[in-house]
Amino acid sequence: MKPKRWIVDTTLRDGEQCPGIAFQPEDKIKLALLLDEIGIHEIEIGVFAKEQEAYIIDKIISHKKNSEISVWCRLVEEDVRFAVSLCPDRIHIGMPVSYIQIYGKLNKNKDWIINQTSKCLEIISKAGISATVGFEDSSRADIGFIKRMARYVSEMGASTIRLADTVGVFVPSNSIAMVKELISEIPVTIETHEHNDLGMAVANTIAMAGAGAKLLDCTLLGIGERAGNCNMYDLIHSAERLFDLGVDKHKVKLVEETLIDILKYSL
Repeated sequence: MKPKRWIVDTTLRDGEQCPGIAFQPEDKIKLALLLDEIGIHEIEIGVFAKEQEAYIIDKIISHKKNSEISVWCRLVEEDVRFAVSLCPDRIHIGMPVSYIQIYGKLNKNKDWIINQTSKCLEIISKAGISATVGFEDSSRADIGFIKRMARYVSEMGASTIRLADTVGVFVPSNSIAMVKELISEIPVTIETHEHNDLGMAVANTIAMAGAGAKLLDCTLLGIGERAGNCNMYDLIHSAERLFDLGVDKHKVKLVEETLIDILKYSL
C-alpha cells in the first residue's frame, strides 16, 4: 500500500497574496465548497487582520461536509482570540524562526517569540481547537533553534509544525535533511509549505513527503506571492504513484477551471 499523505489547500489565504488577486466573498465560498466536495483534507482561509473574513468563514464552516477548515493568524493574541470565536477546525499561527525575520523584520528577540507563542497556544488550547505552528522562513533558520522551538510548541500542545520555505530557497537535499532531523528527535507532525522562486516547490514537497512530512500545502494553479506556491495539480500528478493523496487530479482540474473564470474578472 502507498503511504498516506494529506493535501492542505491555501489558495484562499496564501494564493490571494498573488499580485492583482483579491477574491470576492462569494468567490471564496464557492471555491472552498468545491475543494470540500472533491475531498481536500484541509482548506486554509483568511488572514485575521480584518473582520470581514468572519462572514466567509461562517458560511464555509456551516456548509462544508468533508474538509477541515483552518484559519491563519499572526503571532498576536487579539488575532488568535478572534479566530477562536469563529470555531474553525484548526488555527495556524505564523512564528518567525530565522534571525533575519525575528531581529530584522519584527525588531524582536527569541524570548519575545517564545513568550508570544506560549500566549497564543494557551488561548487555542483552552478553546479546544487544534493548533499548527508555522515556522516562517525555516529554510534560512538555525536548525538548533528550530528543534528547540519544535520541542517547545509540541509540549504546549501544537499537533503540527509547518516548515515554511518563506522565500523559496529550499532544495530537495536540505529540505529532506530538515524533515528527517526533526522527526527523528521530536514527536510532531510535519507540514510542508513551499514557494516556487527556484521552480522547485513541487519537487521539494515530494521530497519532504518522502522524508516523512504528512501534510502538503498547495494552491490551485500554483498561485501565491512572488513566483507562487506548490501547484496542487502538478503535485498530485507527480506524486500519485508514490503516495495515497486522497484526491482525484481530474477533479482538481475542474476546480481550476472555476478559478480561471473567477480570475478573468479580478486581474
